[in-house]
Amino acid sequence: MPMPMPMQISDDPIKFLRHLFDVAVTRASPLANMRDALPPVPSSGKTWVIGAGKAAGAMAQALEELWPADAPLSGAVVTRYEHTPPRSERLSGRVPRIDILEAAHPVPDAAGVAAAQRMLAIAEQAQAGDLVICLMSGGGSALLTAPAAGLSLADKQQLNQALLDSGAGIGDMNCVRKHLSVIKGGRLGLACAPATLVTLAISDVPGDDVGVIASGPTVPDETTCADALAILARLGIDLPAPVMAALRSGALESPKPANPIWQGHTVRLIATPAESLRAAAEAAEAMGVRAYVLSDDLEGESREVGRVHAALAKAAANPPSGSSAFSAFQAPCVILSGGETTVTMAKHAQQQGLPRGRGGRAAEFCLGLAQGLNALPGVWGLAADTDGIDGVESNAGAVVTPDTLKRAQQAGVKLSDCVARNDSYGYFSAINDLVVTGPTHTNVNDFRAILILPDQK
Repeated sequence: MPMPMPMQISDDPIKFLRHLFDVAVTRASPLANMRDALPPVPSSGKTWVIGAGKAAGAMAQALEELWPADAPLSGAVVTRYEHTPPRSERLSGRVPRIDILEAAHPVPDAAGVAAAQRMLAIAEQAQAGDLVICLMSGGGSALLTAPAAGLSLADKQQLNQALLDSGAGIGDMNCVRKHLSVIKGGRLGLACAPATLVTLAISDVPGDDVGVIASGPTVPDETTCADALAILARLGIDLPAPVMAALRSGALESPKPANPIWQGHTVRLIATPAESLRAAAEAAEAMGVRAYVLSDDLEGESREVGRVHAALAKAAANPPSGSSAFSAFQAPCVILSGGETTVTMAKHAQQQGLPRGRGGRAAEFCLGLAQGLNALPGVWGLAADTDGIDGVESNAGAVVTPDTLKRAQQAGVKLSDCVARNDSYGYFSAINDLVVTGPTHTNVNDFRAILILPDQK
């Protein structure tokens, strides 16, 4: 027996999907999750704060709210430009105790270099008896830029863009970054010794691997120079000869778990993709819609992942007559997933002189979803990055409706052309189907929701 569909959902399916996205983002709010993770206030010594990431500004302000007003607290964090949240009513009128710096993401700039130098300087001031609280979230890799010897900022910018265009997974990208930095891969943590170090992190990576979040600046690194070299070779990315030689010799090796410096170091995850997806699923169930969470750590080429989701939605919308093979997805329902997909830029389009497309992995997923659904009635989709920014654009993602293809055709936009140029932004902006939220001040990676409504007649 189909679950009855509340009228307000069938009247406005996209509003329902947007509500689930908002619930997922709210669940990952730093202020809502930090209190129970805080270490005790030291009885003596200073408390220093360092950190980086798209959520670092909100994390710093949450720490200021929750930390006793009469207890020492000072330091700095760096976040993406325009990602510093307005100060809350409780903090209004107070002199900030933690400086919030801003720098470029995803391609680093000089402000990121200055921020990294500031973090290292703070860490090196910490003494025995002091406490260092490190606030980390996704995006910290680009925001903390401290090139290894032999690399310039221009080299790091070129490397970051090459990694982004290659379609490499976040683990591979950050393995390379760790070995070409004087701050990532545990090196910032080493600089904090002999102080007590506590890392509070918001996960945006598959498997919640703290060594991958922001390239793990305050945790030991299990990857090696040999791993980084293999990734660079596979992706066809070259570096200056002295740097390649340093990688081959092991001179750029990162601190390993066996180092006794990590004894007593505490790492706590205060928000994860799984928790946000669970909150969205509970919200859907409360509104009378079955919710299925596929996974919180899906990876792969964005448009291909979109096509796979389309196949699942089609099976749920039109199961074979008399078959129970697809009973795991009983419509009406919503299929939820998270993770970090990738976009490999189409080189052949650029070689043919076609303009480079715009858009991030969430909207690219929606291109694949729209292709796979092919105007299937009764299915709607939303994909958005929980930080509010899809790649480098102003949107968080996009939506797909049963009439997406028809409206795009009427607007003179051809799906196959946009797919060939990775122009997801151009496709969905032409039909006013971008999801625009502005910075959300958190980051638990991609959020995807596919709503399947049966024929209500």
